Amino acid sequence: GTGGWRSAGGLMSRAGSRAGTHLPRALRAPGSRPYPHLAAGTDTIPQIKHIVVLMMENHSYDNHLGMLRRAGADGFTLGPGGKPTAANPYDDGRIQHAFPMPNTCQQFGHPSQTWANSHTQFDGGKLDGFVKSGSGPVAMGYWDSASLPFYYSMASVFPIADRYFCSVLGQTYPNRRYLMAATSLGLVDDNILQLVDYPANGTIFDRLHAAGVTWTDYYSALSPTPTIALFPELLVRYPSHLAPVSGFFSAAAAGTLPGFCLVEPNYGLSSEEDPQDIALGEQFAAKVVNAVMSGPGWPNTLLIWTFDEHGGYYDHVVPPAALAPDNIPPNTGGAPAYHGFAQYGFRVPCAVISPWARADYVSHRVFDHTSILALVEAKWNLAAMTRRDANANNMLDMLDLSAASFAKPPALARPRLDTDPGALTCLVTGPGTIPPAGSVSPAPG
Repeated sequence: GTGGWRSAGGLMSRAGSRAGTHLPRALRAPGSRPYPHLAAGTDTIPQIKHIVVLMMENHSYDNHLGMLRRAGADGFTLGPGGKPTAANPYDDGRIQHAFPMPNTCQQFGHPSQTWANSHTQFDGGKLDGFVKSGSGPVAMGYWDSASLPFYYSMASVFPIADRYFCSVLGQTYPNRRYLMAATSLGLVDDNILQLVDYPANGTIFDRLHAAGVTWTDYYSALSPTPTIALFPELLVRYPSHLAPVSGFFSAAAAGTLPGFCLVEPNYGLSSEEDPQDIALGEQFAAKVVNAVMSGPGWPNTLLIWTFDEHGGYYDHVVPPAALAPDNIPPNTGGAPAYHGFAQYGFRVPCAVISPWARADYVSHRVFDHTSILALVEAKWNLAAMTRRDANANNMLDMLDLSAASFAKPPALARPRLDTDPGALTCLVTGPGTIPPAGSVSPAPG
């Protein structure tokens, strides 16, 4: 491509002043293009014609991939017997050790990832507040390859990012707003939206529309809120760009996917938010990934699999400081603002699935949801919307545009539910005993 072979803007990075962040030396401004010498809409990565984003809900990297054991990937440190050494204290000093979840079901209402609880978990970078927070002991639970065979297989074969953080130490709505606009406009929670909220510099969909790039939000009609509805005006501006998720599978099979699309699970059944059975979410994600790999558009498609936020589950990597997207403060209703939006949230899983994905690669670059925007902006040379996406790492290190290493799609393990329908039994019997016996030790001393 003409521009897609280097990081957007050619930015260098330096060690930041807080929590190991890396901020650029020369900041790009909102409204600037990755390649100023090229016209907006210039396709700098012609190898890729379709970018698909599959964003699931509410799980940290360690919770889903901590037991991956892939060379170079930063998961759990394992002690005797192959058990994670991760632990977190209770208020009374007892220690809750990391433990495998009893089955694929989750507790109702726990863990918690509200603004307040996420900052309690973060605790200024000490990461010792997970069990003390509203999450409780389930925060230290995790799943392994026996429960998530498709995810573990995919994350073992395709490149993954072990420094992909959600954009906000908070809930779904603000993080998904960052995916669209690189700002939440002050939103920190999942409360009712202001109908008139709209970013001053627009959204990525406005940028794509202006450049003549096709896009669609494929969503389940059974879900209460498609992602684009988090800026209600998008529904008014682009009603024809909202389509049922069945349309995604038809387009993938026909090789007619748009230039950019979101593929959304049923948020009441298969998004993996508690108290759902995560096996249903894995099965949906596998269906999406397999539809892309088996369709005629595979040679020119890139799919990004990730999660909107950590859900209140433990992760051992300290989220770094971030570049605040704008001057809008967090709307906390008088509660502490902490570092505002100059702080990333916890790590979440991320993999890039494409023929052009870099083989045998684990990225350690700092990404967040605005890195997806930076990638889209780099491909079509679109102007940035805020300081955050203007200066985000654009994920191009996870591609090798000189060689299609996965021209032949790899065979991946089948999802748990395809081989064990009995996994759904826990929807009736419950998530099991949490914390399990033997996972709590007395207070030291």
